Amino acid sequence: MCRQDQRSATDTVAGPRRTVPTGSGSPADVRQAVRRALLGRSGGLARHDDDALGDALLVASELVTNAMLHGGGVTGFEVTRTERAVRLSVSDRSDQLPVPGDPFDDVGRMRVGGRGWTIVCTLASDVVVSNLRAGGKRITAEVPLSVSPQG
Repeated sequence: MCRQDQRSATDTVAGPRRTVPTGSGSPADVRQAVRRALLGRSGGLARHDDDALGDALLVASELVTNAMLHGGGVTGFEVTRTERAVRLSVSDRSDQLPVPGDPFDDVGRMRVGGRGWTIVCTLASDVVVSNLRAGGKRITAEVPLSVSPQG
């Protein structure tokens, strides 16, 4: 596991925020919110490159998909952009901690799926799992944004 932290679920981080309402936590909705947060009003990639945008979109998709498959559904999503990173927080109903999946089945065949948590831990510079006071958990992943030479 990346890291578990017992921080309060009410800890906040300063910076511009884009929040997807609890009812619309599909991977497509979350990817759209991440794009809006990173691209801003200019419609361009601004100072962030395509790889950084792709990493942020993939981490957001994996966190939401894992919450849907293993966490009893998405109860909240927040994206916060800072100068050097994008912070993605996904809350779900489960108290169970995420674990990396075994890529092989009992007879040694490669499994389909089961790599989401490993992807998140690989692409994020920091991942924190916090218990929520009302039950469930929040996973916050910080994905670095590289700055293009033109920026």
